[in-house]
Amino acid sequence: MANKLHIVSLGCTKNLVDTEVMLGKLQNFELTDDKSDADVIIVNTCGFIDAAKEESVHTVLSLHEARKKDSLLVMAGCLSERYKDELYVQMPEVDIFTGVGDYERIDELLSEKKSRFSEEVFLIDGQERVVTGSTYHAYIKLSEGCNQQCSFCAIPSFKGKLHSRNLDSIAKEVESLVKKGYFDFSFVSQDSSSYLRDQDIQDGLSLLIQRIELIEGVKSARILYLYPSTTTIKLLKNIAKSKLFHNYFDMPIQHINDDMLRIMKRGFGKEKTLELLNFMRSLPDSFVRTSFIVGHPNETAEMFDEMCKFAEDFGFDRINVFSYSDEETTPAYDMSEKISAKLIASRSQILGDIASKSTQKSLQKEVGKNIELIIDGESDEHEYLLSARKLIWAPEIDGEIYVNDMTKDAELEFGKIYKAKVTELVGEILTATVDNA
Repeated sequence: MANKLHIVSLGCTKNLVDTEVMLGKLQNFELTDDKSDADVIIVNTCGFIDAAKEESVHTVLSLHEARKKDSLLVMAGCLSERYKDELYVQMPEVDIFTGVGDYERIDELLSEKKSRFSEEVFLIDGQERVVTGSTYHAYIKLSEGCNQQCSFCAIPSFKGKLHSRNLDSIAKEVESLVKKGYFDFSFVSQDSSSYLRDQDIQDGLSLLIQRIELIEGVKSARILYLYPSTTTIKLLKNIAKSKLFHNYFDMPIQHINDDMLRIMKRGFGKEKTLELLNFMRSLPDSFVRTSFIVGHPNETAEMFDEMCKFAEDFGFDRINVFSYSDEETTPAYDMSEKISAKLIASRSQILGDIASKSTQKSLQKEVGKNIELIIDGESDEHEYLLSARKLIWAPEIDGEIYVNDMTKDAELEFGKIYKAKVTELVGEILTATVDNA
């Protein structure tokens, strides 16, 4: 088989980990950015909401148009899994279809030139990954699937129930990556605060924290995607006590109105949400990120206004705003009181503006502070400006800090932690000066 590979990973960081597993199985291939020169093209798709589905299909068709004769085009991942029967008929451009259960068999599928959809759940357990995008940071997947029954979410319909990885398996993966020079880790899953609940362990994340703290070489860690109904004050206290895990709290609450939370089948209400968020905010150096969904069926103007006021007043560090997507196989799909696309777009713009202002306020509070940051590389702005991020921040999603490399006698190193002082906020970018010490 010829050996040039072009691979595209769409969607979330969990998808990225799966893509890195495929890269680990295909290390005999030479990676190429030139899709027209690739012998094999793989797209790891996202099937979460309409926008993601459209991006996935467009990406596959665009790559098909550009590829050379006799190359193999592979459609993998969530969208392929969710619509496997329809896509097989509707997209003859694709040579191999595979879903979410065969990432570690991608080499076999290419060799056999066969489509395959295993019913078994794929959990990383010893498979070698080729980590992309960083020389020091890696995402660690805790589980697959989800036991929640949110009205708007189709993920359990094609990802299945919660399946947590063994704690020793996770620790071995982290240990292996530390030996390769990685020291900063983000732990992810669909519902991280439910980790190990499928194994009748109620506080699996606290056990994870204790286990990771035993690994020499880990310098920094954060947990993404806490679910309110499975997050406890005890867990938050354990995160706060950790010397490795930051007080980084990414908890998508989706709404704040009690009736809407009930309609969304979130399993919790406003009172518990406020209890958790207020406790997070009270912790030293805490960073609080959330997500809201705009335009869910039955969302009244009053409900939306309540969400906007809360988003404006609470003081979130970052807010993601999602427009409701009407997904078949979800309870919300059959609800009668749908919101028009025009009104959803209008509400999304209003809340999006609030989210931008919230980010600005959070960034402005950083000015004048002494922080730890890590240098990622050269910036796109100027040859003398380096791109960095605050160590607590999650890579790529929480922002960028510009550091002037000319202020140091010695050249600053990429992938190294420095103490710095934040000097200014320019637009949505902080600037900082690295300490001379």
